[in-house]
Amino acid sequence: MPDDVALAPTDRMVGVAEEPGSPKPDPILVADNITRTFGGLKAVDVEHLEIQRGVITGLIGPNGAGKTTFFNLMTGFDQPNTGTWQFDGKPLGKMPAHKVARAGMVRTFQLTKALSKMTVIENMKLGSMNQIGENFFAGLVRPTWRDQEAANEARADELLDRFKLAHMREEFAGTLSGGQRKLLEMARALMTDPKLIMLDEPMAGVNPALTQSLLEHVKGLREEGRTVVFVEHDMDVVRDISDWVVVMAEGRVIAEGPHASIGANQQVIDAYLGSSHDKPLEFGDDA
Repeated sequence: MPDDVALAPTDRMVGVAEEPGSPKPDPILVADNITRTFGGLKAVDVEHLEIQRGVITGLIGPNGAGKTTFFNLMTGFDQPNTGTWQFDGKPLGKMPAHKVARAGMVRTFQLTKALSKMTVIENMKLGSMNQIGENFFAGLVRPTWRDQEAANEARADELLDRFKLAHMREEFAGTLSGGQRKLLEMARALMTDPKLIMLDEPMAGVNPALTQSLLEHVKGLREEGRTVVFVEHDMDVVRDISDWVVVMAEGRVIAEGPHASIGANQQVIDAYLGSSHDKPLEFGDDA
């Protein structure tokens, strides 16, 4: 167990250089020379990035910066053209998504992946790993998997209660609102008992009434000792829950640091607004 496990999240980042690729005291995810091209477009070009264990890291940047593509690469939903990356000290290169999840790193999606024609509780139980009943022959013998199934269902009910979805237990997932689907996806991710959770725009399309609830749940993940990385465009959300912020633009990491310093970083301002945003418009004679 790391020596800084008892430290507050912000204290763990004390002394970390506020620059792209800065080394962290206890990184849980380390990526080196990660590139991904689509035709002639280089969507991701990350030279070096470390994610600190036990904190909430916001991954921000303008549209098309490569944030979701980077998520896909780290979690096995896509493969990079070059590069290596390690999770909790173990290399993950060419590992498929389901094995990445078993290793302890899970992700949610901007467009939720709830199975709409299955009930909420069935969606939850699908998130359990190493289920004995998934084996064809073991599945024919109920006593071999009955106790595990009961334990999985109890865990699912506990999470549904925590995420205020217990009243929707037997409803089809397709009947949930957008915000409730986000809650369901986050709760289902916790069925794997992950070390690192990557949330892709968890607040996108969420009713304002549920936004605060989602924010508190994300903070709760950190309080449990889990690491969170999230993509978000709402700067108020980033300011509220992030301990550290990483900024991407045109596939590269251009800045790192606490929210206060990121907001004053000229490179970040230029990436969002353009390098000529504060210059007067000039028109030629033909304009």
